[in-house]
Amino acid sequence: MRLTVDPPRAMNSGGSGNFLLVPIPEYPLLDCVPNKNVKIVVLGASNVGKTALIVRFLTKRFIGDYEANTGALYSRKVTLEGEEVSLQVQDTPCVALQDDAEGLYCQEQINRSIYWADGYVLVFSITDHNSYRTIQPLYQHVRRIHPSGNIPVILVGNKSDLLRARQVPADEGETLAASLGGGVYFEASARENHEGVHAAFLHLCQEVIRALGGGNGEKRRGGLHLARPKSPNMQELKRRFRQVLSSKVKSSTTL
Repeated sequence: MRLTVDPPRAMNSGGSGNFLLVPIPEYPLLDCVPNKNVKIVVLGASNVGKTALIVRFLTKRFIGDYEANTGALYSRKVTLEGEEVSLQVQDTPCVALQDDAEGLYCQEQINRSIYWADGYVLVFSITDHNSYRTIQPLYQHVRRIHPSGNIPVILVGNKSDLLRARQVPADEGETLAASLGGGVYFEASARENHEGVHAAFLHLCQEVIRALGGGNGEKRRGGLHLARPKSPNMQELKRRFRQVLSSKVKSSTTL
């Protein structure tokens, strides 16, 4: 299955050609019929690169520095096998293991996002074994919210470019993915490799379409209505690029 994303518009930040601001256009959901909506939520511990993966997938760009994640909703029109659909990707704050290492600290916002979504990207960092340990309890939490039915899930081990810092072997990721209802494991680098990130999201989109009956069947549920936050595309991403540019300029003038 091929996935084509509407090409983003590139804008210069601060008049410099060294940094590109690539906004993520928002589209009203009414542009697509209801069964052409694909809703994905990205879940994981702190500092595993959830936002970086989403931005890399949607814009092919990498931003190395992010503020605390409050959970933004990104909407794009994409083409799946020649059909236009509305793709929504929900970023989320981090989850964390409780002291007993069995339960999760999980905000209500995350619970609502889990209920709302059609597909799930569970992310850990291959350089952080604790983030890996959160995945199984996180999956069980998703299953408690959705105790029945097909749940399209992929497992992503991010930061695969940091091989010398690896704490989680690839075979452990594959074993864990197999235990998540037969999920598929991807190792990816939001920093270095757009193709790997794209392949992971593409696979999940394909699984979601299948779960929804190839776009011809009824959705398994109506889902909850989530208030859409202000788009981070023009406000937040532009400010972040300016901060990066400003820090680069300051560092160069002090040399």
